[in-house]
Amino acid sequence: MELEMAADELKSVLNRLRRAQGQIAGIIRMIEEGRDCEDVITQLAAVSRALDRAGFAIIATGLQHCMAEGAQATGDRDRMRARLEKLFLSLA
Repeated sequence: MELEMAADELKSVLNRLRRAQGQIAGIIRMIEEGRDCEDVITQLAAVSRALDRAGFAIIATGLQHCMAEGAQATGDRDRMRARLEKLFLSLA
């Protein structure tokens, strides 16, 4: 399954991932500086949600493409559905 996303969808996902990358760098600094455990965990939870949202956006786009290509053979649709379901559950 190729990652086919419209430019605006791709930009949104990339922005979310770059923001998460910055958050991770901040978390590393917090740990190195000996910051409060609660603050570190709060930031970890935030970056985890950001990564999940990026993954869900990618999966949602895959579902859109899958639905748009409804003329595919039933076996192909079933295999695609199973693959997308497995991806979705990997984020759950």
